[in-house]
Amino acid sequence: MSRRRVADTVRTLVLTVLSLLIISPLIILFASSLKGTRQEILADAGSWKAFIVTKPTLQNFVEVLSPDSMTPFLRYLLNSTIVLVLTVVLTIVVSSMAAFVLYQGRFRGKKLLLAGITALYIIPMETIMLPMLYEVLNLGISDSYFVQVLPFVASPLFIFFFYQFFSQVPSSIGEAALIDGAGPFRIYLQIYMPLNKSALATVAILQGMSMWNQYLWPLLSVSTDNYRPITVAIASFFGSDTILWNLAMAGSVLMMLPVLIFYLAFQRYFIASVMSSAVKE
Repeated sequence: MSRRRVADTVRTLVLTVLSLLIISPLIILFASSLKGTRQEILADAGSWKAFIVTKPTLQNFVEVLSPDSMTPFLRYLLNSTIVLVLTVVLTIVVSSMAAFVLYQGRFRGKKLLLAGITALYIIPMETIMLPMLYEVLNLGISDSYFVQVLPFVASPLFIFFFYQFFSQVPSSIGEAALIDGAGPFRIYLQIYMPLNKSALATVAILQGMSMWNQYLWPLLSVSTDNYRPITVAIASFFGSDTILWNLAMAGSVLMMLPVLIFYLAFQRYFIASVMSSAVKE
């Protein structure tokens, strides 16, 4: 066996082991969600039995989704879906329009403004949550879908992201459309947006995953089950006295499936975006 084949075999084995280590928590999650009781999950924890299901059952999922459940899980699932869709759509519209104005605009201080917007990304969200909470309470918009969507639609990261993609479009295309009588909004909507579908998919995936996993801000700003997202539902299984591991595992699987389906639906655009960002023309 040649050295090259030995090196390829070793590399494959190492990557396989690393892959198994990375996905092992997911395997345990799925396996635990199919186990009957939390006692069984706790008994198997810390050993290879955590990966094995001897008597699979869907009882945990039935109990979580039941109308008589301790938490209105389906309502929380609907709330998260509404927040995700609204935030993703508004983020794409607001961030792409802002980026287009920054790219096409001719005004003093444009580069300084872009640098300032980009610098806002380094400010952790947690540091401004209390002032934000104070403002939304004064405005009377707490405990709503609106309060969960509004703080995230104008993202400095995605404005800069769209700006970078718009700058890759040849300026001659926009100039030709302008000569033909197209206005700025038409150029933005019919030229720049269709030419950057991979950027749209990437923003949708990243923002969608971020919003789906939001916990601290909804916990602070939403007080009723009518608007709480699914992350708060998962947290409700972790009580001060008892942790319902079987229901928490089943709920976590249900929480993960929509995001996984969403990613698989747009993964080719996401990969194309990453590749186009990595390759310099």
